[in-house]
Amino acid sequence: MSAWETIIGLEVHCQLKTRTKLFCGCRNEFGAPPNSHTCPVCTGQPGALPVLNEEALALALRAAVALGCDVAPRSKFDRKNYFYCDLPKGYQVSQYDEPYCTGGGIDVGEGRFVRLTRIHLEEDAGKAIHDRGDSTLVDLNRAGVPLIESVTEADMRSADEAYAYLTAIKEIFRFAGVSDCDMEKGSLRCDVNVSVHREGEPWGTKVELKNLNSFRNVRDAIEHEVERQIDVIESGGEVVQETRLFDAERGTTRTMRSKEDEHDYRYFPEPDLPPVYVDAETVAAIRASLPELPAARRARYVAELGLSEYDAGVLTSALDVADFFEVTASACGDPKAAANWVANDLMAALGEADASGSAPRDLGTLRVRPEGLAELIGLVAKGTLNVAAARKCLRAMLETGKDAATLVSEMGLEQVSDTGEVERWVRDALAGQEKAVADIKAGNTKAIGAIIGPVMKASGGRANPGLVRETVLRLVAEEH
Repeated sequence: MSAWETIIGLEVHCQLKTRTKLFCGCRNEFGAPPNSHTCPVCTGQPGALPVLNEEALALALRAAVALGCDVAPRSKFDRKNYFYCDLPKGYQVSQYDEPYCTGGGIDVGEGRFVRLTRIHLEEDAGKAIHDRGDSTLVDLNRAGVPLIESVTEADMRSADEAYAYLTAIKEIFRFAGVSDCDMEKGSLRCDVNVSVHREGEPWGTKVELKNLNSFRNVRDAIEHEVERQIDVIESGGEVVQETRLFDAERGTTRTMRSKEDEHDYRYFPEPDLPPVYVDAETVAAIRASLPELPAARRARYVAELGLSEYDAGVLTSALDVADFFEVTASACGDPKAAANWVANDLMAALGEADASGSAPRDLGTLRVRPEGLAELIGLVAKGTLNVAAARKCLRAMLETGKDAATLVSEMGLEQVSDTGEVERWVRDALAGQEKAVADIKAGNTKAIGAIIGPVMKASGGRANPGLVRETVLRLVAEEH
């Protein structure tokens, strides 16, 4: 395998987060009854004329600016002609030789930068449904939904780099507010072009892979296809240019159709839509409105706030998480503590609540606000609460919406640091624990857990853990 080189390029289709479709007023909504969001424009009825959705163009421009692309002052729409049951007009309105932006790219780590060739704006096709008996059914709710298709240069050399690229572009689009990028709903889709060649030889024939509905499938499909192409060549055969489907259950690809060339689509300018003009002031305004993007935030969190790269990655997984963390950190004055509580405890409690249906999953609708979490962190820092009690308090805050101080009083969670009371609990726990005592005296500090556990249980989790440990060591040394 070391004698072979893999060449990978990606075409990523992303549905834009608009209320209506690209050229008509039909709702852009996932999950509606089939063919309930259609009209003469998106179903291609004779005489129906398209009108460009201004919000779709604005979101497309946000994506371009976020990816560092050059926005064209003039672009136009074209008709891409092909015939399939989910394409009611017999052509797709897309952009061919004058896309709205070019250039840009994404850093995928380890000094590797994946360049973008272009991004173009286009309408989505409908959805063909093949699993309802012997007939193919067509749902045109998706027909006309606004898409941007970002096309990379063939800069990737491994399945892992392709995975990293997809992860990064998804983060950027979500931070920029361009799309929800939900692959389960089809709002982010990916086609892969793969070829192999021996080192020092010209690039091989590329194969397009489709039906990739998860990042994991993208990685698995590339790895399989690389092995398949190498086997074909080493067996004396030739790789043919074609489109293949990935079977996720079997982990294999199979032929779908021969790959079309550009001339097969018979592109020509869309006569019903005028050119699109974008001035420098518009681009500048969009650039100024973008939030700080994930890579920049991660770097700042590590360099300025002293967070680990792992925690910085978790906290920048979504814009609402990053914003929640930053307000919490500012309010409590301890970025590392805020990072721990948001990345670990808050997200874990939120996930459990979501699974049980007892609380909303969206951070924006949580009953705990960043300032409330900062108050809880402050109570831990002051010694009012130990960590175990604070976690109980957080769960109660999520369920009731009450502030931390009120719940500490109502639930009796305040940490017990009274030396006399803690000593009484420790003495009770030491009774009958001769082996644990001997192990502690012998230097086995892990044996302290056999004493601390019963103490915490007896105190209802309120005993000061540090004081408990200190008391155990003192009494063992003094009396045993």
